[in-house]
Amino acid sequence: SRENILLKRELKEKYRFGSLIGRSKPMEKLFEKIQLVADSRASVLITGESGTGKEMIASAIHYNSNRADKPFIKINCAAIPENLLESELFGHKKGSFTGAVADKKGKFELADGGTIFLDEIGELDLNLQSKLLRVLQEREIESIGSVKPKQIDIRILAATNNDLEKQTQDKKFRSDLFY
Repeated sequence: SRENILLKRELKEKYRFGSLIGRSKPMEKLFEKIQLVADSRASVLITGESGTGKEMIASAIHYNSNRADKPFIKINCAAIPENLLESELFGHKKGSFTGAVADKKGKFELADGGTIFLDEIGELDLNLQSKLLRVLQEREIESIGSVKPKQIDIRILAATNNDLEKQTQDKKFRSDLFY
């Protein structure tokens, strides 16, 4: 228990702002924005080119928030095949599809009380975007094969290097989800 507390403190210090380096005006503004959004309940979309530290910013937001001692679950939406991503995010019930030999909690449920970071959110297919929108609006999830939704308390941080405005115009990303 003591070791757990010490490790959490160490993580909080690591992600305070120490992992983010810079003294320029833009970096100072970034630190201010992180501090500003850290304790809000708002979902945050982090945009930028690959390799610019979007995941580090998400970590800094989480570890400076009042959810810092709760779970911080990261998932790369582009790294998981589309047919498995729904189960990874929402979980499934035993027997709901071939190979579902036991109930499995999804990442949203594992993050309950804390924060979930959805990296490469611009890669989500439209079906999953619709389900994500429901999570944002209703704060509930429904695992595959379940008949009853479950309420969750999570904060969603998302990142992309895609131009989501263009994707909404091209009907590849839901405008209501982008909003």
